[in-house]
Amino acid sequence: MTLLGIVVLIVLHELGHFAVAKAVGMRVERFSLFFPPTLFRVKRGETEYALGAIPAGGYVKITGMNPEELKGLDPQVARRAYYSMPPWKRIAVILAGPGVNVVIAFVLFWAVLLSGSLNGAATLGRLDPGVPTLVANASVLAVERGAPADGVLRRGDSIVLVDGRHATVASTKAAIALHRCAGVLTSGCRAATPVDLVVRRGGRDVALSISPRYNTEAKRMLIGFGFGSVRSFGVLGAASAAVSEMWHTTTGTITGFGHALTSSKVRGEVHSIIGITEAGNESVSAGPGDAFVFLGYLSLILAVINLFPFLPLDGGHVLWSVAEKVRGRRVSLLTMYRFSSVGIVLLLFLVVNGVSNDISRLAG
Repeated sequence: MTLLGIVVLIVLHELGHFAVAKAVGMRVERFSLFFPPTLFRVKRGETEYALGAIPAGGYVKITGMNPEELKGLDPQVARRAYYSMPPWKRIAVILAGPGVNVVIAFVLFWAVLLSGSLNGAATLGRLDPGVPTLVANASVLAVERGAPADGVLRRGDSIVLVDGRHATVASTKAAIALHRCAGVLTSGCRAATPVDLVVRRGGRDVALSISPRYNTEAKRMLIGFGFGSVRSFGVLGAASAAVSEMWHTTTGTITGFGHALTSSKVRGEVHSIIGITEAGNESVSAGPGDAFVFLGYLSLILAVINLFPFLPLDGGHVLWSVAEKVRGRRVSLLTMYRFSSVGIVLLLFLVVNGVSNDISRLAG
């Protein structure tokens, strides 16, 4: 499921390049869904549409992506080649791919925040603590499985009274802690007396009694639920929060790349597609909210990495188109690849490092 999501993100990325290339008049030779060997192909006009056998993304072939190709082309074809177009058209085509990934991330984050998904909101809150997605109050945010509150309290219950007194987060915790086990406190021991709660559920008050258990990690009596509620976002509020989440993720990715090159500790936390797939499967299992956040996060990461200024990444093409516009003449292919080779080697180093980390972890 996770691999399917990654493939869809890559295909949509390539579709962005394809659509804008067509719109600005470039000659698109081929649009392939998946990689060769080719299973099916059909030609419509000057473009061949193909379906490959290896479901690992897709690609778009635009005439003249290498300036050296222009020499042997028919003049009618060459004038619509990539490197025959003005820099602004080239930049628009290249930015369209990452742009699609950015839009996907925004839409998914925005939809999760607007929907009020508990798992999604909690995950986004961890992604950027600066965006409050949960509200601290005396409501039941989640109930722990197997805990005393399991099957008694429900998510969304608003605690009105605790042992006959007005309930706040602090007073509820304090009241629960007063119900002690008989004798020495041991892990999992049950309180001698239950805590009495009155909760508002579905517009009416419900009286409940729950016996707390001692938790050795927390070092206090607990009944097993989390306080708070999902913050309610309007359309514009969700959009603003989504943008903040994306900005935090983008800056974190860029600084993380630098730290991974200089810190062995950070490099030890780098994952490859193996680790990413595992994390994605866990997110899917946690529910649709978590899965959408993971997919949006991954889409944004793909956009950010693609914009690193090294060929053959999209950012490399943008960099040299801008340089050509500023200089008034084209930069030599040798200069482009000399500059890009350093960055690509560093990226490959991190990829190999991530694969090594995941293999070592799986091997125990």
